Amino acid sequence: MSLTAGIVGLPNVGKSTLFNAITQAGALSANYPFATIDPNVGIVEVPDHRLHKLTELVKPQKTIPTSFEFTDIAGIVEGASKGEGLGNQFLSHIRQVDAICHVVRCFSDDDITHVSGRVDPISDIETINLELILADLETVMKRYPKVEKMAKQKDKDATYEFEVLEKLKDALEAEQPARSVEFTKEQMKYVKSLHLLTSKPILYVANVGEDELLDVENNAKVQQVKEYAANEGASVIVVCAKVESEIAELQGEEKQEFLDELGIEESGLDQLIKTSYDMLGLATYFTAGEKEVRAWTFKKGMTAPQAAGVIHSDFERGFIRAETVSYDDLVNAGSESAAKDQGKVRLEGKEYLVKDGDVIHFRFNV
Repeated sequence: MSLTAGIVGLPNVGKSTLFNAITQAGALSANYPFATIDPNVGIVEVPDHRLHKLTELVKPQKTIPTSFEFTDIAGIVEGASKGEGLGNQFLSHIRQVDAICHVVRCFSDDDITHVSGRVDPISDIETINLELILADLETVMKRYPKVEKMAKQKDKDATYEFEVLEKLKDALEAEQPARSVEFTKEQMKYVKSLHLLTSKPILYVANVGEDELLDVENNAKVQQVKEYAANEGASVIVVCAKVESEIAELQGEEKQEFLDELGIEESGLDQLIKTSYDMLGLATYFTAGEKEVRAWTFKKGMTAPQAAGVIHSDFERGFIRAETVSYDDLVNAGSESAAKDQGKVRLEGKEYLVKDGDVIHFRFNV
């Protein structure tokens, strides 16, 4: 299960520049609204030092990292849900993603036009959020009459769904996102089927100027974004899309030296992935053998059979045991055979909850 995220924001906030930097996919970036017309999709490898270490130990024929898929859509403007600009037609491209990355302009540059003529991050955030809310309200209202009619006919499923639609309708009409509404586990099944944009976790990406990257605490615009995000329980990372473009061209030691020169601990991409994983409750386990060493993304709290199902449904259906060793124990032992001799390799059953960093060999029979 690769992680997917949709990148949204007003035109000229640095969306496509950031997308280009983190995916190196060459998406068009231009200083005018709607430079991005068709959605750009880029897949980036998730950096994980543990994968490299396992490769050194096992020496497989190939190494496969897990991936992160980004979809960059056209800049959204006020009235998009009513067809302004390029309309909300492009919002459909991000209805299936796991999370929303909302790029917010926190830099001043007279050479880069702002659609409203001034840089005001909170106004920008509220404009985008309102358009997402209105787009979701349209989705709910399309479904509403049909379900209401069926509920009046005492259809049990329709009655449950109608309760959900009413709660969503009330929240969205009050300009509150769907994620602000509490639902039972059963009700969430109906919510998920609607693929609402505002039901997804949101990560605000504050895009600052190159000279502001090391002094974000004194950037009033960044602090405004952080306060806004804190009030709705959202996360914020601070990046400079321009710097990310430079980082993207470097590899290995050269990249680390550049980060050290800038006084940055990790790139914006690393921050984005780490924060997204935390936000979505995701973790990584590994499979390691002569043919391949591979990283797999799974949801925290998954049992061994469920985690096996990430590889293939047959693995989950025919699950017998999970031969498991933690990454640290394997590395400290120096090899799988040494880890077995030290009693670090365990046989886990169906109730075992997989942990981040587990190295697993699944036994199954279909």
